[in-house]
Amino acid sequence: MAPPIDIHGSIPPEQLTPQVREALGRLADENALLRAALAESRARIGDLEQVADSDPVTGLPGPGELERQLDRAVGQADRHGTPSALITIDLKGLAAINERHGRIAGDAALAHVARLLQSLIRSSDVAARIGRGFGLLLDHLDPDSAMDTGERIARYIAERPLDLGHTTVGVEATIGVATILPGDRAQDVLARADRNLQRIKEF
Repeated sequence: MAPPIDIHGSIPPEQLTPQVREALGRLADENALLRAALAESRARIGDLEQVADSDPVTGLPGPGELERQLDRAVGQADRHGTPSALITIDLKGLAAINERHGRIAGDAALAHVARLLQSLIRSSDVAARIGRGFGLLLDHLDPDSAMDTGERIARYIAERPLDLGHTTVGVEATIGVATILPGDRAQDVLARADRNLQRIKEF
């Protein structure tokens, strides 16, 4: 009777014939190839998801990525009490720019503001394109600092008009701020920031 094979996968030395060693080698090579193919597939899926959720005009992530990052920030707030804030930005007069100078100018205004926002945020922050404007997720920001930051961003945008070559166009931003609180969900934060933005627009 042949010695039994260990149930945990080891083979008794006396059974490791050259043919068995060769077969095991082939299995190990195939396993390595499958792992490499799986890793490559996962990377491609991640790239495709990122492309699918990117705004073609500004190159910024879209709302799906912002929600994923909001989930992360909400989790940090629940576990560690880490303060974060969501700032939503609506551009005043974008429709007027489209009507007066054309859609290309309107897209240029969006791209212009996206570049300004990216120049302001830290590597740990997230700028995304949402709705007709933008969303900024800022880590480690308490409520007072979040309000101050929102006001500074609005001034920064207003002070830097878009150069269209033949003319310059001023761009103004309305800001809504929502601090992320323990127990929040991503949708709660988005809704609160949007409500605050609408209140400001109604003044």
